[in-house]
Amino acid sequence: MNHIGHYMGGNIVAGTGATGKVFNPATGEQSGTVAMGGADVIDAAVAAANAAWPAWASTPPLRRARVMFKFKEALERATKRIAAAITAEHGKTLADAEGEVQRGIEVVEFACGIPHLLKGEYSEAVATGIDSWSMRQPVGVVAGITPFNFPAMVPLWMIPVALATGNCFILKPSEKDPSASLILAELLAEAGLPKDVFQVVQGGREAVEAIIAHPDIHAISFVGSTPIAESVYRGGTYLGKRVQALGGAKNHLVVMPDADLDQTVDALMGAAYGSAGERCMAVSVAVAVGDAGDRLIEKLAPRVRALKVGPGNDPESEMGPLVTGEHKAKVSGYVDQGVKEGAKLVVDGRGLTLQGYEGGYYVGGSLFDNVTPDMTIYKDEIFGPVLSVVRRNSLGEAIDLINAGKFGNGTAIFTADGGAARGFASSVKIGMVGVNVPIPVPAAFHSFGGWKGSLFGDHHIHGPEGIRFYTRYKAITQRWPNSIRAGAEFTMPQIGR
Repeated sequence: MNHIGHYMGGNIVAGTGATGKVFNPATGEQSGTVAMGGADVIDAAVAAANAAWPAWASTPPLRRARVMFKFKEALERATKRIAAAITAEHGKTLADAEGEVQRGIEVVEFACGIPHLLKGEYSEAVATGIDSWSMRQPVGVVAGITPFNFPAMVPLWMIPVALATGNCFILKPSEKDPSASLILAELLAEAGLPKDVFQVVQGGREAVEAIIAHPDIHAISFVGSTPIAESVYRGGTYLGKRVQALGGAKNHLVVMPDADLDQTVDALMGAAYGSAGERCMAVSVAVAVGDAGDRLIEKLAPRVRALKVGPGNDPESEMGPLVTGEHKAKVSGYVDQGVKEGAKLVVDGRGLTLQGYEGGYYVGGSLFDNVTPDMTIYKDEIFGPVLSVVRRNSLGEAIDLINAGKFGNGTAIFTADGGAARGFASSVKIGMVGVNVPIPVPAAFHSFGGWKGSLFGDHHIHGPEGIRFYTRYKAITQRWPNSIRAGAEFTMPQIGR
C-alpha cells in the first residue's frame, strides 16, 4: 500500500506518528496512507525555510523567472501523470483532471513575467535634489492550505506567484488526495528551485492550527469552506499575519426568456454536474426568469437522466464519484431534505450503483424544480451533483435573489440582450460574473475571488492581486549630500519645494 509522506529538505520524508487513510473513490477501497504532521513538522519546515529565504529573496527576479519557465515545461511533460494521481484519489474524470493542471500552468506562465511584474515607479525631482521610487519586496515564509477538489490547480494558483516574488512556500494539501503535492515538489526541484524554498507538510487540523500559530509564517493563503475560511482569517490576522481565505459558494445562473436554451442547457450540464459538482464555481442554482422555467426543465431533465456516471479513468464517463463515502451520504441527505421540504424532485440521483464498482462513492445527477429561498437545498452549499431551479418573474427579482445570498463567489446570465447583460453585471454583488459563460474563472493574468462569505481578506488569488498579496510595498525618498542644504526644517516636508 502506498504511503504519502512530507517533502522536506529536498526529499520525501515518511513522517512519524499518526497516519490517515487515502481511498480510491471509484471503488471505495483504501489505496494508501498519508502522514499526518503536526506542530513539530511545521516547526521543522519553517526553520528550514527561514534559513533558505535570504538567498532566495536576493536572487534576481530574472533568475527566479527562469525557474518558473523550467517548471512550466516540467508540468506540461507531467500533465497526464498528475491527472492520473488526481483521478485515483479525487475521482474526477481524467479529462477534467488534465484541464485542472492546464489552468494551473497558466498561472506559472503569468509568474514567468515576474521581472516586469515587480517593477516599481520612479519620480525624479519630487523636491529640489530629491528623487523618489517604489519597490515590492517578498513577505518571507508563507503557507498555502488547499482543498481536496483541486489538488493541483489551487496549489498552482499560489505557489508560482509566491516563489517568483521571492518567498519560501510551505504547502499543506488536503489529506484526502495528497499525492499530487509530491509531484509538484519533484517538478520544482527538477526546475532548479533551491532546497527548502518549497516544502510540503501533509496533515489535517493540527497542521492548519500550527500554521496559523507559527510566528515565522507571515502570510497564509487558504481555499476551503466558508466556516474554516473565516476561522483561518480571524486566527491569522489576530496574530498579525496577512491572510487571503477563499470560502464557499452558492452560484446562480440566470436564464432569461430570450436565452438560447440549447446553449444554456449545455452550459448547465457542465457547470452543475462536472466534477460531480465538487467545485466552488459550480452552478448549483438556475434562476428561470419569466416563461423560461418550463422550457428549461423540459430540455434539462432528459440530459440529467442520461448523464454518464462512472470511474474517472473511463473515457466514456462524464462524471465520476464523490470524494468520500461520508460526502456521498451528505449529498444524498440533502436530496432527502429537499423532498421533505417540498421541492419537486425531477431527477433523482440517489441509490446509484455500478456493476463492478458497488463500493464506489457514486451519486447520479439530481434536479429539483420549484425551489424556494427558505429551503435547505437553496441555502447550503451542497458541493455535489444537485441543481435547483428557482423561478422569478423578472431580471430585477433575479438580481435581488442573488444579492440577498450570503455567498458572492460567481454568477452568470444567459441572454441575447446586451442591455440586460450589462445591467446584470453591474448590479450583482458577486466577485466573478459570466455573460453566456457558465463558470467565469478569470484568466491567470486577472485575479480569482469572491465577495461576502466567499472571501475573507483584501486580496483575490493569483494574477495582479497575488503579486500584491505576496509582497510588501516600500517607498524610497533620496537626496545626496552635495544637494542644496537649507538647514534644519521643523515643518512637515512639502513636495515641490
